[in-house]
Amino acid sequence: MSSVTPTAAAPARSNDLTQRDWLEAGQSLLRRGGLRALKLRPLADELRVSTGSFYHHFGDFDAYQGRLATYFAETQVADMVASLKRATPDPIDRIRLLGQTVRRRGLSRLGIAMRAWAESDPRARLAVDKHDAELLGFIGDCLEDAGFDRGEADIRAYALMMLGHGKIHAPHLDMETLFESLLGILATKPKAA
Repeated sequence: MSSVTPTAAAPARSNDLTQRDWLEAGQSLLRRGGLRALKLRPLADELRVSTGSFYHHFGDFDAYQGRLATYFAETQVADMVASLKRATPDPIDRIRLLGQTVRRRGLSRLGIAMRAWAESDPRARLAVDKHDAELLGFIGDCLEDAGFDRGEADIRAYALMMLGHGKIHAPHLDMETLFESLLGILATKPKAA
């Protein structure tokens, strides 16, 4: 009789998962594979739990998707904006930190996935609209605090936000450097003639 050592499976997650864990896992799937990747089995696999544990937090997958859209538009954006406001009193540094957060968390990819989802689901459409309004308002407020009138601040906020949502693949451009350059241009008032 030979002794065979069983292969260790990935450790199962404990039952202390929260709704937020499931929502973050869903966003991870959306970032990597878009809406077609957002299915119950891959979601449970992402968290290393059985699909049955999903139902401790959500009634069904449709309810989960609705909550995922709301999370993107409300909780996540509100938490991020509050954190940025606490981080620094300087309005331009807040925008800079927003850009760094977007890059670090892969939020541009998530935004692109949410926009694609919004084409077929009114809940996602409402979420994207609300998310964009919140971020545009935040960036516009920062620019207004930096001395721009509201009209100029809103236009410049839109330009900065478009950089984060662009689908243009430009490997020769470093996005962090590009963002810093654009921020320098858009956050500097022209000299009076």
